[in-house]
Amino acid sequence: MAIEIPPFVTLDWVAANRDDIRLVDCRWSLDGSVGRDQYLRGHLPGAVFADLDHDLAGPPTRDGGRHPLPDPDDFALAMQRLGVHDDTPVVAYDTSGGGIAARLVWMLRILDHPAAVLDHRESDERSVREDGDVDVPAGSFRPRPWPADAVATVDEVAAAASSATVLLDAREPGRHRGDHEPVDARAGRIPGSRNLPWTDNVVRGRLAPPDAVGARFDAVGATSGADTIVYCGSGVTACHDALAMEAVGRGRPRVFVGSFSAWAADPQRPVATGED
Repeated sequence: MAIEIPPFVTLDWVAANRDDIRLVDCRWSLDGSVGRDQYLRGHLPGAVFADLDHDLAGPPTRDGGRHPLPDPDDFALAMQRLGVHDDTPVVAYDTSGGGIAARLVWMLRILDHPAAVLDHRESDERSVREDGDVDVPAGSFRPRPWPADAVATVDEVAAAASSATVLLDAREPGRHRGDHEPVDARAGRIPGSRNLPWTDNVVRGRLAPPDAVGARFDAVGATSGADTIVYCGSGVTACHDALAMEAVGRGRPRVFVGSFSAWAADPQRPVATGED
């Protein structure tokens, strides 16, 4: 029987359930400075490594953005390689406050698979770290289609500005305003979106108190009954906003997986700049 698991769990929870879960290291950075090499130098005992670009995303395309969802068969193969069965609870972590680990956790949770982000800072760790790869027996994770009600299409996002839909941008404020854009085709934001940086869900490496997190979403109208869509640069850190909403009882929003990388790549799509 599968373990009931909330979107975020602590090291104490992991310790209490260690024999029944799969720990997954999801370290990654845009500039390539953080990833598998750091995992091999040291990771939580028993953790396996998932690569964002190859395991948690398909090949980039103009319409799909930099990190589109992988083909379900490819995702199942990745999970099998990590030793994940259909009923294996997964706890994912990184060293950036959970912003990358959230992508794997969100993908699994929309498939009704038990998964959580490890809510911790490195200074919390009490266990010895180990280096090198961890070999695990192959899992039996079955491929399942991505549920349409968990993701937003580009046309649904375009319609949000003239509807009651709440559209949230999880990127940092400078990118939302269009002050700079380090990687995507144009600077700015999707018109009608409100800026709710995912990093503000986290205080000193851990999820902020539930009342504070909930108040952030309530302030922009993303309440439990609202139709909410979240996006970011490429559909990764937006998942942290989505999981945080779920964790504090504000429902499960849809994620625009192509996010700004797909929106900005289409010159026919308008881009807004400046303050909200």
